[in-house]
Amino acid sequence: MKKIKTINPFNGKLIAEYEQHSKKEISQILDKAQVTFEEWKKEEISERVALLNNLSDLLIRKKAELAQLITTEMGKPIKQSVAEIEKCSSVCEFYAINADDFLSDELIDTEAQESFISYDPLGCILAIMPWNFPFWQVFRFAAPTLTAGNTAILKHASNTTGCALAIQDLFIEAGYPEGCFQTVLTDHKSIEKIIENDIIKAVTLTGSEKAGRKIAAIAGQNLKKTVLELGGNNACIIWEDADLKTYIDTMVNARMLNAGQSCIAAKRFIVVDAIYDEFLKQFTAKIKTLRSGDPMETSTDIATMARPDLAKKVQEQVNESLIKGATIHIGNTCDSASYEPTIITNVIAGMPLFDEEIFGPVAAIISVKDRAESIAVASTTNFGLGTMLFTEDIDAARMEIENINDGSFFINEMTKSDARLPFGGTKISGYGRELSKEGMLAFVNEKTIYIK
Repeated sequence: MKKIKTINPFNGKLIAEYEQHSKKEISQILDKAQVTFEEWKKEEISERVALLNNLSDLLIRKKAELAQLITTEMGKPIKQSVAEIEKCSSVCEFYAINADDFLSDELIDTEAQESFISYDPLGCILAIMPWNFPFWQVFRFAAPTLTAGNTAILKHASNTTGCALAIQDLFIEAGYPEGCFQTVLTDHKSIEKIIENDIIKAVTLTGSEKAGRKIAAIAGQNLKKTVLELGGNNACIIWEDADLKTYIDTMVNARMLNAGQSCIAAKRFIVVDAIYDEFLKQFTAKIKTLRSGDPMETSTDIATMARPDLAKKVQEQVNESLIKGATIHIGNTCDSASYEPTIITNVIAGMPLFDEEIFGPVAAIISVKDRAESIAVASTTNFGLGTMLFTEDIDAARMEIENINDGSFFINEMTKSDARLPFGGTKISGYGRELSKEGMLAFVNEKTIYIK
């Protein structure tokens, strides 16, 4: 039987080994999900909400333990791991408060005696999730999806297998039926067979464009719905009137949070010439204050990337950009999984730092002559997760809303997910929405009822 190994990226030590599930075990997991669904879908929403509240409380009680697990498996600074667990608790609270309203029948005025939309669960939903936010990515899917009456099977990233199993245990401890949320330990070769199984009714994936295309193709061949949250190449636009004193911390955090390993991170800083020098000065000074070190230390701001191969990939993208004319401003030292916070200037289209998603602590700085060019350059991308704009001219910023074709547009704030707002992308950043009411209705049958 194949084994899955988890490695601490900070010290390179083996954490644990897990046996992958056999074909028989995977079949049993699928069958259990289906049997459980037949009963779970009949539960009153109030009962599902009660369990969601249990889950929220459990996350808070265990946040120190769970945060340590995140940090050990993927290297995130412990204070960020704690914040991630707290955010998972908050998304449970949000859906506990709003589930009844979101799932209530919607009356429609027609010629009928009665007509309305009923929101019925689909069945078992497969979630394929990444390692960068190993709890949050799962909970923002699971909280609304299970509360809507579905069951779920999680295929997590192999390097966060401990997190995957801990999440399954949390649902059981909170009182959910055992087949409601299950983790399957397998490799990507088995995913196609799982998707093809009739028990799986839909698939959600957070991951790369490449993975998204593959999963969407398999699901499409089997006529199954997908929600895809893929890569991003977010622009952070700085106009000449931007309040750097107030927002420079936000700008740095937008790139360096989680060692830059975020699909919605600011990856291209597009700066109007009039403020370029001052921005670069303040941005550089602030990045130099970031404390690197042991991720278990609460004083650490940036520690390690999740795996050495991920750091190597970033270095290759940077080096290719340097060959094409980009310039190292600060940083660019790589040691195993650790990558020094880095600023690269003279970045233009045609370089990996401009065209591709850079999943690490590297800020690409792009100079433009004016506001119009900043919007044009920001839009020169095949990605579409989010755009940030920093300016004091809010009226002018509002005028650009229709020119930003991304899933989100944040003004004087970093792009981030919020349970109250729909989250997702356009173009090769994927389709469908998570969170808010849209996230709860992502995997339901919006059934029309007509009584004459």
